[in-house]
Amino acid sequence: MDKHVNRLLMQFEQLLKTSNRDHINPSIEELCIKDLQPIVDLVARSRASYLQHLYELCKTYENKEEFPTVEEMQKLRAHRLRFEELAEGSKALETSIQRGYLDLKEGEG
Repeated sequence: MDKHVNRLLMQFEQLLKTSNRDHINPSIEELCIKDLQPIVDLVARSRASYLQHLYELCKTYENKEEFPTVEEMQKLRAHRLRFEELAEGSKALETSIQRGYLDLKEGEG
């Protein structure tokens, strides 16, 4: 890439960072590790619920020719979607912390 393209991309990256920080930072208070505990707990609980439902469903159909009903599959899908949405949200928050969009509390564990 030529210097002009590199310079433009660097400016674009800075623009993205500034815009994200300007919009995200005011909406979330300064964070410390204990502020993140409810997030990781909810993600873990949703994962456990999804996996438990999957396990119980599979045990129900163990050694049988038929497959889960449409309703059973819809319920499994709802569990999966809930887990995936919460996990993606957690990753987005992690990215926001890594990129400096959010302020962190000093000296709090």
